Amino acid sequence: MDNIMSSLTSPKGPVAVVAAEVATRAKASIYPEPYATMMQGRVKRQLGEVFGLANFGVNLTTLVPGAVSSLRHAHTRQDEFVYVLSGHPTLHTDAGYEKLAPGMCAGFKAGTGDGHRLVNQTNEDVIYLEIGDRTSGDSATYSDDDLAASLIDGRWQFTRKDGTPI
Repeated sequence: MDNIMSSLTSPKGPVAVVAAEVATRAKASIYPEPYATMMQGRVKRQLGEVFGLANFGVNLTTLVPGAVSSLRHAHTRQDEFVYVLSGHPTLHTDAGYEKLAPGMCAGFKAGTGDGHRLVNQTNEDVIYLEIGDRTSGDSATYSDDDLAASLIDGRWQFTRKDGTPI
């Protein structure tokens, strides 16, 4: 086993890891307050960062009971995809609520304006993979909150929906 593990690392970094052993993201949320506090109970392991992926991100995300994946949002240029590994999250979109189960997936095409998020309304943890591209010039609107975001030079900048600073 030691030979197999050592062969999975190159001089440029790892080429294979145990996803659940990747360190959790240091900052729980990039949202400004009071929205960041609303993300308590969400734990992300940024798998794409481990490998230096530049074109898309992959997170192994855990939601404890009562936690949410994000504020309900829609991207203008970024496609998103989630795949449920364990637990039973509720998908909240403009169409309403739908219970998901392990093995189910959901996709969110950029530019549709359909606000979406996952909510853990159960007594067990929910674990899922989330995948999104990193298209420059992306922006997001937040369906239920006075918040907007723009991806500028690889960093999210937040304002109110009317463009005024937060």
